[in-house]
Amino acid sequence: MKLNKLATLFTAFALSATVSVNAMAKDNIALVISTLNNPFFVTMKDSAQKEADKLGYELIVLDSQDNPAKELANVQDLTVRGTKLMLINPTDSDAVGNAIIMANKANIPVITLDRAANKGNVVSHVASDNRMGGKMAADFIAKKTGNDAKVIQLEGISGTSAARERGEGFNTGAKEHKFNILASQPADFDRTKGLNVMQNLLTAHPAVQAVFAQNDEMALGALRALQTSGRDDVLVVGFDGTTDGIKAVQGGKLGATIAQRPDQIGIVGVQIADKVLKGEKVEATVPVELELVVKQ
Repeated sequence: MKLNKLATLFTAFALSATVSVNAMAKDNIALVISTLNNPFFVTMKDSAQKEADKLGYELIVLDSQDNPAKELANVQDLTVRGTKLMLINPTDSDAVGNAIIMANKANIPVITLDRAANKGNVVSHVASDNRMGGKMAADFIAKKTGNDAKVIQLEGISGTSAARERGEGFNTGAKEHKFNILASQPADFDRTKGLNVMQNLLTAHPAVQAVFAQNDEMALGALRALQTSGRDDVLVVGFDGTTDGIKAVQGGKLGATIAQRPDQIGIVGVQIADKVLKGEKVEATVPVELELVVKQ
């Protein structure tokens, strides 16, 4: 009799333990991010992590280090790790296609963040309207300098949708305001490259009145180059709304930044992932609002 009671108690305990373990188990989703050597993407990652914790998901974050080959290796690794869904912030809109196709073959849903993919099946794309942001930057420059301004543009990484779309939007505004584009050159979304490229362009084009940099890191690099050259008469406009960018705007150093809310991109990305995994319908494109940030 005692043995039967013990057996019953043991069985009940075992079932309880199994239920507890199952209750604790979390679905595994992944964030493959272009680089964590940029404050914008660090903010995106941190916000995605908080939202994943809130919704009860385990978030695996892999840094592609701005290298498409590393990005492909990251995705390949995730296909064998039981990942339920991948959030991918592409290093390059074309190159990422191979990684997405790999995920597609493994039947893992993919959501892209900030930068779009030109190949592969993506269930949703979460991003700001980069073309609108570029046009907003041009309109602000025209408001401050008037039409026919002499302008330099610092471009992001060639091949990324963000660089292409921001450039298209800015160029549309530049034509409307009849800007004289002195130069438009890549600085790869990098602060140090922004500094170096701006130093060279400033020597070649001393008559410059304004600079549009396609992200805040390049804008801050350009600002440093101008300060080193003793130029405080050049308006600099960035894009992203990073902490450093906004601080420079409020300090009166940066003219403006087009705030893209990387925190919201991360949060909304995870929210969309949650809906996909629950079998709910999601939009193919989910916009995140932009804001022109100027000194208050």
